[in-house]
Amino acid sequence: MSSARKRGQNSVFVTVGTTQFEKLTDYVCSSAVLKTLANLGYRKVVVQIGRGRDPLIDTVPGIEVEVYRLKPSITEDIRQASLVISHAGAGSCLETLAANKPLLVVINDDLMNNHQLELAYQLNKDGHLFYCTVSTLVDTLHSVDFSSLKPFPPGQPHKFGQFMDRLFNINN
Repeated sequence: MSSARKRGQNSVFVTVGTTQFEKLTDYVCSSAVLKTLANLGYRKVVVQIGRGRDPLIDTVPGIEVEVYRLKPSITEDIRQASLVISHAGAGSCLETLAANKPLLVVINDDLMNNHQLELAYQLNKDGHLFYCTVSTLVDTLHSVDFSSLKPFPPGQPHKFGQFMDRLFNINN
């Protein structure tokens, strides 16, 4: 039984942030990925496409697909999802991890000097997410155990304030 069914949730949220990553949004809406997600117990996929073009959506029995461009906030979509598939943008990753949602980051390997890979690599190394490329997405969905991910530690903004206080006291 899939981890989605065990938790009683069954939706996937896919986000590319404010940019475009049509290679991902097109593939997520393909029968290959939708059948995989359906077989894993997911019943709904919400795809946020940013500035990209509308993808063609294959019809797969038992799975509903919803697509939109941008919203003022994706917080509610993340909260309602049982799995988030995201580009490797820092904002999308950190918001998902802060919501304590399983995260699969898909690296855009078409980007030059890809700092997103560095972020995904480190967060994976620390056990907070899994990552893949578009071409390995289906295999990754089949092979990873999202329940093995470690919770991301909450932010501690007071430490930054303490650091700034020490910094200014030293320089006075």
